[in-house]
Amino acid sequence: MDIRAPTFPESVPDGVIATWHKRAGDVVRRDEPLADIETEKVVLEIVAPADGTLVAVLKAEGDTVLSDELIAQFEPGAAAAAPPEAEEPRAVADERAPAASPAARKLALERGIDIAAVTGTGRDGRITRDDVAQVAGSAAVPAEPPAAGEPPMADAAPDGDDRPERRVPMTRLRASVARRLVEAQRNAAMLTTFNEVDMTAVRTLRARHQEAFQRAHNGARLGFMSFFVRASVEALKRFPAVNASIDGDDIVYHGYYDIGVAVSTERGLVVPVLRDADALSFAQIEDQIADYGARATANKLTIEEMTGGTFTVSNGGVFGSLLSTPILNPPQTGILGMHKIEDRPVVLDGQIVARPMMYLAMSYDHRLIDGQEAVRFLVAVKDLIEDPAKILLEL
Repeated sequence: MDIRAPTFPESVPDGVIATWHKRAGDVVRRDEPLADIETEKVVLEIVAPADGTLVAVLKAEGDTVLSDELIAQFEPGAAAAAPPEAEEPRAVADERAPAASPAARKLALERGIDIAAVTGTGRDGRITRDDVAQVAGSAAVPAEPPAAGEPPMADAAPDGDDRPERRVPMTRLRASVARRLVEAQRNAAMLTTFNEVDMTAVRTLRARHQEAFQRAHNGARLGFMSFFVRASVEALKRFPAVNASIDGDDIVYHGYYDIGVAVSTERGLVVPVLRDADALSFAQIEDQIADYGARATANKLTIEEMTGGTFTVSNGGVFGSLLSTPILNPPQTGILGMHKIEDRPVVLDGQIVARPMMYLAMSYDHRLIDGQEAVRFLVAVKDLIEDPAKILLEL
């Protein structure tokens, strides 16, 4: 059987073989991962189509592959089962000896260090040579060969060098993000308007109904993001230009509300899309965001889930950002930036009181959206958050 790369959509020209989990000659079971293909948007997993043997690997790690291109050959057949008696000793050995690279074990043996007493900092807790060297109290040691899937060390510093450097190739996702951000700044007339919102009403509502909400919706937590997604949708209905995009000399007004939600991962920023967000309940929004976050971390998002979007909401506040300027996600013409909630003194009815305040930032493409329209959009979001009953009543 031929093992081929997936069929990429038109927006994804090609991919790169990121990791081979199996080698030629390995016996595998059905749906067991064979390889990962990294595209500009997601990492796609190639799995075994049946029990059998991976006969030949035709594309090496780092090779570029096109849509449906042949990457390996596979021979179907019953996968050999491991003898039961071999499983118990292996489990016992794993408990006594943590995962460690050969170089780490060799250094531990040379220095008389118990490998079980070393805390691993590599992938999945794997013990590296540097981990052992740190326990031994030694200076920097020569770099060990990287494990499968880990970025290689290039131009490693010599022994005793106190100014080490590490050079790794940029991932395709990071390169794609970098290119799109530069394009957004170069091709759009991007401006940002700011405001602040009093989070007292939303905080009170969440505190009052959190437990009942979780019981009613299978443990889903009522977060802040669902309020801002729904508030954005209601504001977009009032200001259609913010939900539009520019296509050449035309303006495309979208009659639907697909809201992108920025998610940070180790590989870079990804923006999965909540389709038809105007038809989603608070619980459905929270469920989808939680699911996207978990699958983004595990590199399980699909290209379809990352494609499209008419407006984006980004929450830098989870990292402690007090104020920032979000960058547009082309071809969208607007993005809302949420930030850290902080108690600040404000004047209410002539009295200075402490309130939980959040700065909001709205970046927009001035080619399509006028300044007054952007300001009014952000004020609408502010009003809806400060009186969340208006969101439910669509006022």
